[in-house]
Amino acid sequence: MNNFQDKVVVITGGAAGLGREFANVAARLGMKLVLADVQQNALDAARAELEAGGADVLALLCDVRKGEQVQALADASMAKYGAVHLLFNNAGVGSGGLIWENSEADWEWVLGVNLWGVIHGVRIFTKLMLECAKADPAYEGHIVNTASMAGLLNAPAMGVYNVSKHAVVSLAETLYHDLKLVEAPIGTSVLCPYFVPTGINESHRNRPDDVRMTARPTASQLASQAVTTKAVTSGKVSAAQVADITFDAIRDGQFYIYSHPNALGGVQEQMAAIVARENPPDPYRATPHVSEMLRSSMKMAQA
Repeated sequence: MNNFQDKVVVITGGAAGLGREFANVAARLGMKLVLADVQQNALDAARAELEAGGADVLALLCDVRKGEQVQALADASMAKYGAVHLLFNNAGVGSGGLIWENSEADWEWVLGVNLWGVIHGVRIFTKLMLECAKADPAYEGHIVNTASMAGLLNAPAMGVYNVSKHAVVSLAETLYHDLKLVEAPIGTSVLCPYFVPTGINESHRNRPDDVRMTARPTASQLASQAVTTKAVTSGKVSAAQVADITFDAIRDGQFYIYSHPNALGGVQEQMAAIVARENPPDPYRATPHVSEMLRSSMKMAQA
C-alpha cells in the first residue's frame, strides 16, 4: 500500500499508546481516521487534538472483546466514509504472574482483548475490505495486527499475555497466506514490539467489571507488574518511532515488523532449540538482570 491520501484507516486502541501514534502518522498523510477505544475521555481528547490539526475523525467507543461492537465499528466506518483501506487491530492489555495463579477472569480479559479483538477485526473487516476492492479496481488495502515479542518468545511470569500474542502471530501469518491464496489486493503485517513506553503496564485501569479481579494479587503478579512497569517506562524506542517504522513497513509490503531487531537473537535461539529438540532456552539469557529483578521482586512481595 503506497497511497494514503484521503484513504480510510481504522485503529482499535486508537486513543493512546501505539494507536494514538498510528493516528498521528495517518493524519499527517492525509488519511480519514476512525478511532476506537474503551476510554471515552482519552478518545474525546484524541479526536479534539487531531481535528484541531485538520484531520477528519470518527471516534467511537468499542470493546473489541464483543463481536457486535466491532461490527458496529465497521458499519459506522462504511456509513461515514464508504470504504476502509487500512486496519490496525491494535487494542491490547497486559497481565502477568505465574501461569497457574492466573484466574479464569484473567484469561477471559486478556484473551478477549488481545486475541478475540484481533479475531473479530479480521473476520469482519477482511470481508468488508474485499468488497471494497471489488468496487474499486485501484483499491489497495492493508491490515496490521499488533502482537509482541511475547508472540515469539515465552518469558516467565507472563503466561496469559504470551499465549494471547503467540495466537495473534499465528492468526496473522495465516491471514497473510490466505490473502495470497485468493490474490487479494490487501497486504498484511504483524507488529512485534518489545518494551515500548505505551502505557500497557497500566492497562488494568480499564479492566471491565465482568472480568475484574476478585482476589488480592499474588506475589508473582505483583513482581511481574513491577518488572513490566520498569521495563516499559524505561524503553528507549518511543511509540512514535514504532509508528513510523510500521508505516514504512506497510509501504514496503513487509510482514514482520520489529521495534527492537536486536531482540531477535532470542528468537533464533528458540527456533534452534525447537529444531534440535532441546529444552527451551532462557529468554532473558542476554538480559539476566531482568530475571534477577523478577526473582528479587517476588521475594520482596512474599516477605
